[in-house]
Amino acid sequence: MNQIRNYISSLQNTLDHLDVESIDQVIAILQVARLNRRQIFIMGNGGSASTASHFVCDLVKNTRAPGYPDFRVINLSDNMAILSAYANDEGYENVFAQQLASFVQPDDVVIAISTSGNSPNVLKAVRLANQRGALTIGFTGFNGGQLASLVALDMHVPSRIIEHIEDVHLMLEHLICQNLRQQALQPVMIDPLPEHVVAAAD
Repeated sequence: MNQIRNYISSLQNTLDHLDVESIDQVIAILQVARLNRRQIFIMGNGGSASTASHFVCDLVKNTRAPGYPDFRVINLSDNMAILSAYANDEGYENVFAQQLASFVQPDDVVIAISTSGNSPNVLKAVRLANQRGALTIGFTGFNGGQLASLVALDMHVPSRIIEHIEDVHLMLEHLICQNLRQQALQPVMIDPLPEHVVAAAD
């Protein structure tokens, strides 16, 4: 019983220390991408791949509204054939970067989910996305790893418990998609993106 209570109380503490401003910025970035018909790419390994799939599903289906543009979003973790082909022939560190190389354009959005922030295949893809002029977002945990300093915006979960980080990443995508759905149903003015986010994307 104590372990259950400890898990819940520790998770609550993590939630209490989330950076709400960063969440708001992610929502704003995705809304701008939606209205400007930009492509969104999401990726992750393991549990983060599951979160990426869930995120794509919710963005595509649960944010729709009559007369409002749909999200254009691809999960780079979902196609097992292309993942295994790149991994077998060119190394697992290239499975996301090689997919992005074929599609990503300036001002697209690339979301990288990594609890450690140090997954080599994720880092390589983010570097390519930055070179192509895409706007990059990280969903991280622990100390943010290398990913935190590579992305234009780091949505950091302040925890060293991997289960909590994955819990909160999934919760964040639900929160973000719910907010985006509400904006579509009741359109509101979008605040300009913060200067440091715009500068990082240039």
